[in-house]
Amino acid sequence: MQSKATTVKDYLKELPADKKTAFEELRNTLNSNIPKGFEEQMCYGMIGYVVPHTLYPKGYHCDPKLPLPFVSIASQKNFIALYHMGIYANPALLKWFVDEFPKHSKGKLDMGKSCIRFKKVDDIPFKLIKELIKKMTAKEWIELYESSFVKTKK
Repeated sequence: MQSKATTVKDYLKELPADKKTAFEELRNTLNSNIPKGFEEQMCYGMIGYVVPHTLYPKGYHCDPKLPLPFVSIASQKNFIALYHMGIYANPALLKWFVDEFPKHSKGKLDMGKSCIRFKKVDDIPFKLIKELIKKMTAKEWIELYESSFVKTKK
């Protein structure tokens, strides 16, 4: 379920009342802790944190007109989602997160390759997300992205 909002402000206005406070706290956690170089913007119908073209002119390999995505957050019908491409691309970071999660949340970890789903807003481990978001700079993400996803011509 993607939002049609074109601005973060409009997206926040659409949030359902039962998720609004937790979602805004999640966004504030990201905004307060994400390393320099990432920018907040709407992408794929979610609030995203991207490496802008000014830092990475090549853009996203799936569509070079788009900036390089890193983290997104979304209010879905039955959960709040955090999408973290660094977890998807870095097995050591994934292992760290999976090992740490039970120490920070009473809920069971519900995740896919890059998507972490929080069905209960009380189960969102803000302190852990704060640690996670600080673990990768824009430069480190670009290097990992290029080594993991960009095919080089031989």
